[in-house]
Amino acid sequence: MPTLKPGVVSGDDYLTLLQAAKDGDYALPAVNVVGTDSVNAVLEAAAVAGSDVIVQLSNGGAQFYAGKGMPDAGAAKVLGAVSAAQHVHLLAEHYGVCVVLHTDHANRELIPWVEELLTHGEQHFERTGKPLYSSHMLDLSADPIDFNLEQCARILTRMTKIGMSLEIELGVTGGEEDGVGHDVEEGADSSHLYTQPEDVLQAWEKLSPIGHFSVAASFGNVHGVYKPGNVKLRPEILKNSQALVHQKAGTKHAMPLDLVFHGGSGSEVAKIKEAVGYGVFKMNIDTDTQFAFAKPVGDYVKANLAAFEHQLDPESGKPYKKQYDPRAWLRKGQQGMIARLQESFEVLGSKGRSLAKG
Repeated sequence: MPTLKPGVVSGDDYLTLLQAAKDGDYALPAVNVVGTDSVNAVLEAAAVAGSDVIVQLSNGGAQFYAGKGMPDAGAAKVLGAVSAAQHVHLLAEHYGVCVVLHTDHANRELIPWVEELLTHGEQHFERTGKPLYSSHMLDLSADPIDFNLEQCARILTRMTKIGMSLEIELGVTGGEEDGVGHDVEEGADSSHLYTQPEDVLQAWEKLSPIGHFSVAASFGNVHGVYKPGNVKLRPEILKNSQALVHQKAGTKHAMPLDLVFHGGSGSEVAKIKEAVGYGVFKMNIDTDTQFAFAKPVGDYVKANLAAFEHQLDPESGKPYKKQYDPRAWLRKGQQGMIARLQESFEVLGSKGRSLAKG
């Protein structure tokens, strides 16, 4: 098994991490974060599990990181993402694991956001020899495929120069992720939730000569948690896409595509493992970790309700400072998130398989 230095990975190290996951038949959880509390929880969870991990921000998460009160929302989305990346670069190696830094869904309106982050990435590369982020995502699945791939090719050309990877989306992942997404209605036609292997082949032919890219191919997956039976996962679509590209492009590897599973929260374990077997190296998780953070905070508040209504006990005059200290209840949220992520590391098969050494 290859080894890597702990910390944020990019370029050849990123590709080594990805290939190790595919060769080892496991995947890494990609966890959405919104502040230092959730970032630190993800890093701690990975350290506890002995697994590498992917830390990612949506545009809304980045804006929240910078502060909702920042007058220029566009600047907040950029600077929040930059600040979060700097935080992870500083701390990740001290948790003793390898970390992929990634930005999540960016539709047509958010292309300028990605481009501004690339400018910061290029500046970081000039200073350090490494990009700020390991990868970015463009989700142009709502646009015609020719526009989608033309824009992806343009952005990837720029990214390749600083050792970055691009994640693209083909087909539609149902549900919504910070304002980017598509409604899932019970009983509605769901054919648009399934990527066509021919589209994946077209992406391979367009993008593989430029640089490294991964594909979020839709196989019935949705963001969020929905009523059972509302959508049907069909991981065999991933298998068929791999086979078509291998056959038509004559690739050395039988599974040339590096695939991403969006909307992992609430998915069946058997379907997750089947998808990993078809070349999925990354599974997004957000809804489940949000609830895992929120529930213990709510339980703590209910158990210490007086402390959240009075600074001093109305009868005894005893201070409640230790109970309402944000460190007390935020830590409960972190612990809930850490515990939930142990399940993800276990199901995805990455527990105890970190490449980080030294």
